[in-house]
Amino acid sequence: MPFPHCAATLVGGAAVLLFTASSPADDWAQWRGPHRDGVSAEKGLLAEWPKAGPALLWSVADLGAGYSTPAVAADRLFLMGNEGLENEFVEARSTTNGQRAWSTRIGKVGNPKQEPNYPGARSTPSVEGKMVYALGSDGDVVGLESDTGKERWRKNLRTDFGGSPGVWAYAESPLIDGDQLICTPGGTNATLVALNKQTGNEIWRCAVPGGDAATYASAIVVEIGNLKQYVQFLERGLVGVDAKTGKFLWRYDKTALGSPAVILTPLAEKDQIYSGAFRVGGGLVKLQMKNGLIEPEPVYFSPKLPIGLGGVVKVGEYFYGSTGQAYLCVDFATGTVKWEDRALAPAASCFADGRLYLHGENGDVALVEPTPEAYREQGHFTPPEQPKRANAMEKSWAYPVVANGRLYIRDGVKLWCYDIGKQSGHN
Repeated sequence: MPFPHCAATLVGGAAVLLFTASSPADDWAQWRGPHRDGVSAEKGLLAEWPKAGPALLWSVADLGAGYSTPAVAADRLFLMGNEGLENEFVEARSTTNGQRAWSTRIGKVGNPKQEPNYPGARSTPSVEGKMVYALGSDGDVVGLESDTGKERWRKNLRTDFGGSPGVWAYAESPLIDGDQLICTPGGTNATLVALNKQTGNEIWRCAVPGGDAATYASAIVVEIGNLKQYVQFLERGLVGVDAKTGKFLWRYDKTALGSPAVILTPLAEKDQIYSGAFRVGGGLVKLQMKNGLIEPEPVYFSPKLPIGLGGVVKVGEYFYGSTGQAYLCVDFATGTVKWEDRALAPAASCFADGRLYLHGENGDVALVEPTPEAYREQGHFTPPEQPKRANAMEKSWAYPVVANGRLYIRDGVKLWCYDIGKQSGHN
């Protein structure tokens, strides 16, 4: 279960020629955006779309297989793909027309004999300055020069740390935090590790009690008072680890136990964290400091809350996400479902400038008003020339990305770039 040379097709060429340099504040340089929560601070975007959807600037159809979403930094986007099972790669492309700038092989596809069978690149690269960091599905972690794709350093989560991935191999997107790059090998030896982002050298490792396998979520930063921690969703539960030392701090198991696929990247609001998993349900915990120790206290849990591959996004007092059948609006504080709708579900989503952007597993894209009153679409379209599926069970699983007035939609070998800026020539 996923997680999530070039011949460009140019559309609306005049709009492309008006492209100007982007602001770093509008970049989407890592998994789920600037703060790993699916939220962009970008403004000046369309509040509704024409019936056919926003203007298509360009599309490409040679990404390689896989489910990686783009990371966008200035005039380049970075993503992963694979050709066959022996060539998994990171590539850089132009945001102007989608043309490939470079491609670097990092390894082979991990766990190719899966059931159900979806072998392929899964992770989203993380970009900072002149470096791009990526984790291959077989556990290859690399630091590459963002301008050229030249490899600076390499580790492997299996061989260097005794890592243990889930059935569908590694799908995590590495976290950059200061000088550290955080990855999750899984297993009893080094469940989580911090690497020096410049050299790849180990800073610390944390052997989580129980030695959970790595799953398909990505770590986030949570701060309580003066304590910074990394929170990750593992095979058997949500865990917190001291960001400075790697010391194991706490765990909460209820939202993972019994699930065959722990996928959802946790959502944090101060000292409260939401998590949910397939065939289990979702719930909120509040982190309390007692006698010098952190204890996660349950706030609510329900088997009917969002657990889907598409993540959850918080807007104001509510959060939005999918179950296996419907898209939901939920009161974050209480877990009360305000509405559910099957118009485009399940779906992955992000938020920017007053609107939710949904990419459905059926391939459709929608613009939705975030309101607790009802599901209200402000646009809905199907990207042209949908790709063929590897098998009947495969869906459109890549998350939508909003960056610098553009909407990027990836589906298998295809990538579409849409102009969603209000002003002509925004891009």
